[in-house]
Amino acid sequence: MSTENEGSAVPPAPSAPPPPADAPAASAPQGAHPGAASAAGDPYGTPASQAHHDAGESASVPDPSWPPPPPPPPPSTPAYGGDGGAGHGGGGWGAGWGATHQQPAPKNGRGRGGLVAAVLVAALAAGGLGGGLGYTLARENDSGGSTTVSAGTTGGNVKRDPGTVAAVAAAALPSTVTIEAASSSGEGGTGTGFVFDKQGHIVTNNHVVADAVDGGNLSATFPDGKKYEAEVVGNAQGYDVAVIKLKNAPSDLKPLALGNSDDVAVGDSTIAIGAPFGLSNTVTTGIISAKNRPVASSDGSGSKASYMSALQTDASINPGNSGGPLLDAQGNVIGINSAIQSTSNGGFGTGQAGSIGLGFAIPINQAKYVAQELIRTGKPVYAKIGASVSLEDTTGGAKITEQGVGGAEPVDPGGPADKAGLKPGDVITKLDDRVIDSGPTLIGEIWTHKPGDEVTITYERGGKERTTELTLGSRVGDS
Repeated sequence: MSTENEGSAVPPAPSAPPPPADAPAASAPQGAHPGAASAAGDPYGTPASQAHHDAGESASVPDPSWPPPPPPPPPSTPAYGGDGGAGHGGGGWGAGWGATHQQPAPKNGRGRGGLVAAVLVAALAAGGLGGGLGYTLARENDSGGSTTVSAGTTGGNVKRDPGTVAAVAAAALPSTVTIEAASSSGEGGTGTGFVFDKQGHIVTNNHVVADAVDGGNLSATFPDGKKYEAEVVGNAQGYDVAVIKLKNAPSDLKPLALGNSDDVAVGDSTIAIGAPFGLSNTVTTGIISAKNRPVASSDGSGSKASYMSALQTDASINPGNSGGPLLDAQGNVIGINSAIQSTSNGGFGTGQAGSIGLGFAIPINQAKYVAQELIRTGKPVYAKIGASVSLEDTTGGAKITEQGVGGAEPVDPGGPADKAGLKPGDVITKLDDRVIDSGPTLIGEIWTHKPGDEVTITYERGGKERTTELTLGSRVGDS
């Protein structure tokens, strides 16, 4: 499944409701590109996904006369377009990196402002009508008395029981940060991260901080407004995980408790924290709607793609939520919000992806291992089987290609696959008890394991199903 990462730059939130504006025009969909990748030590394939970026908003000056004009009539056609989903296209996901795309040209994003203005005008009109009726009724019932009932306490004085969303959010928010990353040329965006340890390490997505990896500017701001400069400790493009460290970190940091993503069940409650569209400290809720979802995603900058066997959630996740924690009902981190599925035209007519209830998070068990390796060595370590697999978007399995990537052998001589007896043309259909339907699914599943893990490979050769035991090898670094 091809998705969009959300770490792109977004315009600041308006300080006042935007004035009326025209409805947006639908942007054109982008296609995925076919390719091939290696599950060996160099899984770099061709484009796997597409990304949408937020477009700015502009509007005309409102008429200051009174009363306000009536709301505009509804358009004859829906404001949103699209053919359903981003889809895989062509050859499906790349089982390695190499996801490229072309960012759509910004459109005049005035539709959202128009909608808000229309709603406000309607609200004022309704308020005037209600006031008139209220005055008339009161005058006609002058002889009767009236009683007003008020709550004994305001919302701020109500005790939140442990386990409620409000209590979980109150405990977790102080340990989340809004990350601003910019390259030396000033390009960058906003994302989210969370406190990993008391030494000042913050875990986030690679695509959130990618612009600042080579000499850019990086900062993290806590909900209380305290802002700290930071530096990248290590980043893993394939996993889409990065660790940054606060400079002059405070001594009272409270790391978020890490849960066990293997124990998560479909239907479990989820709480997501992030900065969607730059709106810091936003909390949304939902459930786990699926597990082990194979996802290939890209930040849209032409960088290498990332692959995960993701937790799927319907908690509202938007650009800027990337890198933020996905919590369970007890407040434990079970995943890192990383990507979203959107309609092929962005859904809003501006080319920017937005939540349609399909968000994907990197399971925390995997992210924890990656983060610890990055803190320890500064480089990611990937498990591998030592074979190149096809990127074709099929449901029949992951086929070992007849030719390797970049002229290499399709099966590494002396590598794990070679020792297990696998050959070019074999189609891998299972890894342990996990069904493998494509090359990217195999890559994502392999990367949930550690080098040295023993796995059972089920494959087909000549129409016959076979099994073999394989010990996963390792590859250090992204290049």
